[in-house]
Amino acid sequence: MGKTLTEKILSSHLEEGCIEAGKPIGIHIDQTLTQDATGTMAYLQFESMGLDRIKNELAVSYVDHNTVQVGFENADDHRYLQSVAASKGIVFSRAGNGICHQVHLERFGAPGKTLLGSDSHTPTGGGLAMIAIGAGGLDVAVAMAGGPFHIISPKVVEIRLSGKLRPWVSAKDVILAVLEHFTVKGNVNCVFEYTGEGVKTLQVTDRATICNMGAECGVTTSLFPSDENTLAFLQAQGRAQDYVPLLADSDAVYDQLFELDLSVLEPLCACPHSPGNIARMKDFAGKKIDQVLIGSCTNSSYTDMKKVADILDGHTVSEHVSLGIAPGSREVLLMLASDGSLAKMIASGARILESACGFCIGNHQSPNTNGISLRTSNRNFEGRSGTKSGQLYLVSPESAALSAIAGTFVDPLGNHGIAYPQVSMPEKFIIDDRMFIFPPLDGSQVEIVRGPNIGNPPINTPLAKNLKGVVAIKVGDKITTDHIMPAGARLKYRSNIPEYSKYVFEPVDPLFPARAAKNRDAGVGNVIVAGASYGQGSSREHAAICPMFLGVKAVVAISIERIHQNNLCNFGIVPLTFKDEKDYLRISEGDELVIDDIVSQISTGTVVLTDKTANLAFSLDCHCTEDQKEMLLAGGLLNVLKGEK
Repeated sequence: MGKTLTEKILSSHLEEGCIEAGKPIGIHIDQTLTQDATGTMAYLQFESMGLDRIKNELAVSYVDHNTVQVGFENADDHRYLQSVAASKGIVFSRAGNGICHQVHLERFGAPGKTLLGSDSHTPTGGGLAMIAIGAGGLDVAVAMAGGPFHIISPKVVEIRLSGKLRPWVSAKDVILAVLEHFTVKGNVNCVFEYTGEGVKTLQVTDRATICNMGAECGVTTSLFPSDENTLAFLQAQGRAQDYVPLLADSDAVYDQLFELDLSVLEPLCACPHSPGNIARMKDFAGKKIDQVLIGSCTNSSYTDMKKVADILDGHTVSEHVSLGIAPGSREVLLMLASDGSLAKMIASGARILESACGFCIGNHQSPNTNGISLRTSNRNFEGRSGTKSGQLYLVSPESAALSAIAGTFVDPLGNHGIAYPQVSMPEKFIIDDRMFIFPPLDGSQVEIVRGPNIGNPPINTPLAKNLKGVVAIKVGDKITTDHIMPAGARLKYRSNIPEYSKYVFEPVDPLFPARAAKNRDAGVGNVIVAGASYGQGSSREHAAICPMFLGVKAVVAISIERIHQNNLCNFGIVPLTFKDEKDYLRISEGDELVIDDIVSQISTGTVVLTDKTANLAFSLDCHCTEDQKEMLLAGGLLNVLKGEK
């Protein structure tokens, strides 16, 4: 029996376990990446391990999130990141060099490699046939130290593509169609592997867009084969030596099949407030808009940007629309400046934004009250933009550019009078790596610079035999890491856990931090009760660290998303799920809870919780691997690494 491409790459990196769906495995990680919102904590954790240098093949530290530097915090943290990179053998990508996923695809990604990143959109690398996975910063720190990354061996879903996209239909519409079919929940411990004749019609940057937003389905990662298009991209980047042809075997057996005919797809959009809330652009044609933002790690490649420039050429942005464009990397920006595309954008009235994450994480460009914003980014969670009442729609670059001109939703397949831009992958990119700072080749130590915002990573205590606590908050379905730990203006506190913890659940219940801290200081454990898909969204491990700092001992939910569950275990918070979903309705905020002998119960995988206030008992699942159970008993992974059992 043949192997899938996923099985081939995982098998070649296997360090622990066996490749069998549902079984725990440990894999070797070749490359790691961090960004500045998660990197400071990752490197503080790496420092705490006492190692002088990284042990993996390549580690890159990108500055792309907190580049709007209001106050000293972000600038100080960037000084820390640059100095710790030089000290530990890490490549440093300076602010202005671009968004981590776009830049890594251009300059470092390679077929057949494994990549672990402290950002949930790391699967972008699957466009280059990498097993690229998003994780918490502590997992990345362990990988840099040479340790294996532990996952559940995934089910592999074949997404078989046929046909060819029509003009005005793009890769963004492909992944939105996939989201419409699979939705944003129920796909944990799966990999989406793209096959079929339609694959040949998609360039690497198209494939990267599709893999990037596969993260919104909750899968471990997505990937395409490495073929002649992969070779062409790497040749254009001056990296032909990194090319390796990689395909699934013709007789490979998959766990599931979804067939998608590219030729019948139409322009789609994701409506507020979920990437899985899919509709047709034609259904909104003529609806007035207020803002258009083009960029993010999903749609900021040169080909995307060139199409946008050609659509805007000779037109002016509607007088009631603010159009912002953020090229994904310095390389892309140089290409646009060289071929005249940048001048076309500026002439149209577009505002050229920094090559950074910016608007995607709510760091700037928040829409007006009740404003309708069309964006080419990957998430449209409520309040993520910085405006709670903002109505965000996720669209393709083509749809965004046409709509910016008209001032309304435009169906690209309709009668708008603009010629379709014929854009192909360039034979050679402008390559300029001067914004990378490579560590000293001689391994010499560099002094690490620490500003007042840099603190030590907090350490949890081992799990007590009996858990006694109170429901400190009860939340509903689809609570994202943005709900738990808001980004935007608050993200600058990410290196200062006591300060950042003051904003846990701020969008949901701003009184939670004071209430939880009071319980913690009184010796009462805090428990979070949640609905389905708790912790979806980014890989932000602060959504576990800060609750842990506030004394949260357990999360009891209908379901918990993969990355967040792993982060909870990493920091000693017990993840539990209801055996009977209806029990969620029986627990109330403020209820007093007890789990007797939780240490023994966790080992069995089933936990009985007693709600003393309601005089009820609930049966819960603890779906954790043996490694995760060890972390929980020790009070987190750092304690395990230090031998504190």
